[in-house]
Amino acid sequence: MKKRILIRFKKNMIDKPIVYRLVKDYNLIFNILRANVLPKADSIMVMEIEGEEDDFQKGIEYLIDAGCGIEPIEQDIKRDESRCVHCGVCTSVCAPSALYIDRKTMKVNFDYKKCVACELCVRVCPVKALNVYFDF
Repeated sequence: MKKRILIRFKKNMIDKPIVYRLVKDYNLIFNILRANVLPKADSIMVMEIEGEEDDFQKGIEYLIDAGCGIEPIEQDIKRDESRCVHCGVCTSVCAPSALYIDRKTMKVNFDYKKCVACELCVRVCPVKALNVYFDF
């Protein structure tokens, strides 16, 4: 299984190897998509975590027991349908093919589950129909 989560760290946790334990103790693979880690303030990290369901659940329990706040994230990039002109520029930079052209309708479709929030599509959209959104 693969899921994206938002982790909230308290400032007193900054010196603990919390993310390392996910790999070592729970056999989880992670990809840090976004992080705001500061030494004297509460911090946040958006991660995509992959592994067996049992290991994933145990890893989440570990994070909660360690004092982290955990929130699932379903989508990070939002598209304003009223602004999108379906030009397809975004599809050329979307490596995971979350944005793709439906050849029957010639419209750009967005598969949010494939999106890794790299933000390349946001930068190239000529009408600014794509925006980054994290509910912190």
